[in-house]
Amino acid sequence: MFLIWVITGASTASGTPEDCRSLTGDDLKLCEDASEVGTTIGVGLIIGLWAAVDVILGFTYVVYRLANRRT
Repeated sequence: MFLIWVITGASTASGTPEDCRSLTGDDLKLCEDASEVGTTIGVGLIIGLWAAVDVILGFTYVVYRLANRRT
């Protein structure tokens, strides 16, 4: 699920954003660069959330295994 989310988020950076279509020259370049930075931050947040969920699930698994071990 996270992999699909990352791919979908990263693919939104392709092409010129709709808000930048009426711009030219340096304004267009600045608008496209800002869009790419926003996409990078968004994908980074998704990957961070993915890592946090993995840690939480791993910790939950360890607690479950310790609770069900034989003494």
